[in-house]
Amino acid sequence: MANGKKLVIVESPTKMKSIQGYLGDDYEVLSSVGHIRDLASKKEIPADKKAAYGKYSIDVENDFDPFYVVNDRKTKTVAELKRALKSADEVLLATDGDREGEAIAWHLLEVLKPKVPVRRMIFHEITKDAIKEAAEHTRELDVSLVDAQETRRVLDRLYGWDVSPVLWRKVGSGREGTALSAGRVQSAATRMVVERERERMAFVSASYWDVEALASQAGSSFTTRLNRLDGAPIARGGDYDDNGQLKKAVVVLDEAQARALADAITAAGTASVAKVEAKPGTRSPRAPFTTSTLQQEAGRKLSMSAKHAMGVAQRLYEKGFITYMRTDSVALSGQAISAARAQAVSLYGDKAVPANPRVYKSKSKNAQEAHEAIRPSGETFRTPASLASSLDRDEQKLYDLIWKRTVASQMADAKYETTTVTLTVKADAQVAEFTASGTVYTFKGFLEAYEEGADEKRNDDDADQSLPAVAVGDSLSVSDVEPKGHSTSPKPRYTEASLVKALEEKGIGRPSTFASIIGVILDRGYVSKRGQALVPSWLAFSVVRLLEEHFADLVDYDFTAALEDDLDAIARGEQRRTEWLKSFYYGSERQVGLRHIVDNLGEIDARELNSTRITDTATLRFGKYGPYLEVTDPAAGPDAKSRIVNIPEDLAPDELTPAKAQELIDAPVAGDRVLGENPDNGKLVVVKDGRFGPYVQEVDAEEPEEVDQATGEVVEAPKKRGAKKEAAPKPRTASLFRSMSVDTVDLDTALQLLSLPRVVGTDPESGEEITAQNGRFGPYLKKGTDSRSLDDEKQIFDITLEQALAKYAEPKYGARRASSALKEFDADPVSGKPIKLKDGRFGPYVTDGETNATVPRGEDAMAITFERAVELIADKRAKGPAPKKTAARKAPAKTTAAKTAAAKTTAAKTAAKTTATKTTASKTTAAKSTAAKATAAKTASASAAAPKATTTRKAPAKKS
Repeated sequence: MANGKKLVIVESPTKMKSIQGYLGDDYEVLSSVGHIRDLASKKEIPADKKAAYGKYSIDVENDFDPFYVVNDRKTKTVAELKRALKSADEVLLATDGDREGEAIAWHLLEVLKPKVPVRRMIFHEITKDAIKEAAEHTRELDVSLVDAQETRRVLDRLYGWDVSPVLWRKVGSGREGTALSAGRVQSAATRMVVERERERMAFVSASYWDVEALASQAGSSFTTRLNRLDGAPIARGGDYDDNGQLKKAVVVLDEAQARALADAITAAGTASVAKVEAKPGTRSPRAPFTTSTLQQEAGRKLSMSAKHAMGVAQRLYEKGFITYMRTDSVALSGQAISAARAQAVSLYGDKAVPANPRVYKSKSKNAQEAHEAIRPSGETFRTPASLASSLDRDEQKLYDLIWKRTVASQMADAKYETTTVTLTVKADAQVAEFTASGTVYTFKGFLEAYEEGADEKRNDDDADQSLPAVAVGDSLSVSDVEPKGHSTSPKPRYTEASLVKALEEKGIGRPSTFASIIGVILDRGYVSKRGQALVPSWLAFSVVRLLEEHFADLVDYDFTAALEDDLDAIARGEQRRTEWLKSFYYGSERQVGLRHIVDNLGEIDARELNSTRITDTATLRFGKYGPYLEVTDPAAGPDAKSRIVNIPEDLAPDELTPAKAQELIDAPVAGDRVLGENPDNGKLVVVKDGRFGPYVQEVDAEEPEEVDQATGEVVEAPKKRGAKKEAAPKPRTASLFRSMSVDTVDLDTALQLLSLPRVVGTDPESGEEITAQNGRFGPYLKKGTDSRSLDDEKQIFDITLEQALAKYAEPKYGARRASSALKEFDADPVSGKPIKLKDGRFGPYVTDGETNATVPRGEDAMAITFERAVELIADKRAKGPAPKKTAARKAPAKTTAAKTAAAKTTAAKTAAKTTATKTTASKTTAAKSTAAKATAAKTASASAAAPKATTTRKAPAKKS
């Protein structure tokens, strides 16, 4: 029996407490913790569905019908929601108001199958008034938004699962063995970064000179710069193209000419004011933040990555301090405009705001998905100072940015006056013309609150300064005359902020996805960060080259942008999902289909694909273990083996010039240095620097040649006949530790390395031997199949048996070692156990001893507060434990027949039990269709019959 309560389902557990408090006891608020189901993996598809859904989990022959399964980690969540549904008389699906949130709501409806009325509850800020308003004014499920999200998901699956395998076969793997991937937005973004690096590689720098001088009058001085010589303009950086050629007629001074001119100007000593020009101007404030502009400004001003900025913004939203952070809209509600204007007046006076409110309009056609810009929440804006005790450091910084930008957006224009002074100097037979500019703000307006940051500019020669009052005809003294040499610079590399801006300008992707896309290309090893700059790897060059040569349409910027426009049209109900997917996959008059492209790839030369010629004799190649130079000797024969030269890891592609390549080739080879003789076996120990890193190796000492004492000639050893020569045993090798260097390693250290693994001792209880060794993930102890991480490589040689036993006595948290706490907090309100911040093998994390939660990448671990730690643990606890991967055990190599038979019998019984346990209900598999969505939409507004529980339903033809 329903008890009159309304069940409200939100996405995030962080929202639950606040919303529950605002709605009161008549409501029960629970969280879905994001999506509860997704497209099935291949192994999750039942045998009877393999034929239709086996390749993509999508039936491409039947309206691209997807096959969904409930995530294993969400079965507990679904069970909890179904329990609450039994006592509810209405369901309010309060997921986010964008496409993703609409899709989550639809999936909840499909899985829960409520028999009570269902409505959509939409809000853009978590305040009491906003939540109550949303609960009272609900709407039906928007099927068009669901269609758009599902189309995007299907599109990405088709694209990724068809193109990525080609990368695996022809390029290889990414950083630390990471599988490569292709995607409609990530591939375009990677291509943009690679193209910028190509431009930098092709760039030809040009040199030019000018002259600077200090002009003075009555104790006031300012810097002037040579602008013209005998009426002709002097060359500036912007006068050259990327090939180092002039784009227009200018005077180019070399060093000798500039120094001679400087000497002549110094000798003249005075200059005359030829012209004084003053121009008034105004600057208007920028619009309030959208998702994209917030990511850009957080990058420029706070050095936050896009992912970090969005994570902090998510927390601010869920805590009720800002409005929804995924939006294309720059509009402000009337309430927000009034709040911003009132705050500007209270802080900066009546003149700080214009007579009429400012109204901003979004360029995005689909900005109606989220109706307002990112701003402080509420009818009145809380100042950053008033929230100091409620926010952590990053939250305070980002809130301050949002608050300032919002208030400034409603303030008056700034007014200024720019004055340019022109001076002439007679230098021998030439007339040198100098200029200087200065800007003075007569009214700061919005600049009192906020000024937008700027990206790096190339050839930025202009500098602003304050100028004294001068008049035409005034004579000024000239001193400190100095010739200045300049070189043109290539376009700056993308930063996260400038890449987000470029993606948005090209219409590629959506702002809500930019953070995750940049995260993907970083994780895949396509780009790395040098400071704020994004530097592409040679891996990215190979991937982009393959895509450009064989999937040109799919990485075309206009085509990718058109896909986004089409998805927007589907979201608005202007385009049909099925017809669009058929056009993309099978092709149409306007485009070649993905299927046709993949089926007609032809031969791809992997070696050529992964090669870049640097010089006539040196070729950059990208192999399994990274980039290297292959050097050929023109004088050697065609069968001569090429020389391999390693490339420093920190060398950017544009820095590998022909000159740098030759420097690497000519550098003495580090390694192949004899350290001494192993006293135990008489072998020589040599240190080498190989393609996979530095190592030491034992080699046989060369036997002295036999010399005929009478003649002094070398006697050739007789060739042995008979039995086949046995293969020589492989020499012992051992990699150097990360803390060691090829240049400094000695014989004693090398012998220690060759002796590994080191036997620490025997466990007195089990009798098992404990060894210390180095592995892929660092130093560790091993006892049978049980291992424990060591704190550093030095412990491999130093750790005692007592210390090793103490390590094994400590609790083992999965594969992560129990390290000492970096910080300690009060007890977790749920578990009642103290929370600690620790540094694990895979990064910092917080734990209460029961639940471990990783600190998000980009977030300062040492700035974590107790409240933030509780929030991270609560989110992780709500998601539930990660599913354990179970691999079939292999039978021991040596065993009796009886044991083998027993093992097989046990395995068979276990398999039978497992099969019996797994049911379709546990996975809650369901293929969906447009008809199902239509049914769901009707269910959301009705209260009676539940939808039929069928596994698959074919969609009827939609009306044209």
